[in-house]
Amino acid sequence: MEIVLVRHAQPEWARDRQAQVDPALTERGRQQAELVADRLAGQHFDEVLRSTATRAQETSAPILERIDTPLVEDRAWLHEIHMPASWQGTPAEEVGRALRTARDRPREEWWDGMPGGESFHDFHARVTIGLSNEFAERGIHRRDDGLWEIPDTPYRLLVVAHAGTNSVVLGHLLGLDPEPWEWERFSSDHASITTLDTRTIAGGSIFSLQSFSDTAHLPPSMVTG
Repeated sequence: MEIVLVRHAQPEWARDRQAQVDPALTERGRQQAELVADRLAGQHFDEVLRSTATRAQETSAPILERIDTPLVEDRAWLHEIHMPASWQGTPAEEVGRALRTARDRPREEWWDGMPGGESFHDFHARVTIGLSNEFAERGIHRRDDGLWEIPDTPYRLLVVAHAGTNSVVLGHLLGLDPEPWEWERFSSDHASITTLDTRTIAGGSIFSLQSFSDTAHLPPSMVTG
């Protein structure tokens, strides 16, 4: 089994100096999306799962035009951690100041997320439960000893989502304890590609990280994070 995680391209977080909660891509982001689509062109995926966020939908659009896949599914559980809805239209400087201030919070407060937004506890549960349910439908599950039971049938899954979502997926599949700053310890660039495959070991299977935040398809001037 192989899982390919794509982070969305660069979003327009501020428009006319006002914060956007569900932003579309910037012009550079649209170019990044085309380049990652070129990188994946012609490849076969048994299934594509994508976040319901606009930035992920727009990133996936050119990819879907170039790959071979029989099934594309939108998944709300793949959405990035939800920030306060009240931020929509707020001066971008205020949102940026709030985010910078939040970085200095004590560790235990990080689990609460931003005031008015989704807590990291809820976010982590949403993503891991969603992933586990998807896997269960395909006969994949984690055993009590931490190893995975995975059918022998070859299977390639493409996921187009977010830095936070993809980081939670990575930590879960690699058996790491969760942290409330997953997107910081797995810091990926826009339109980057991360790949895992499975290895048989000790009577079960493990997920093995093969590449992380690969941006070889982007010119240096186009790499953003």
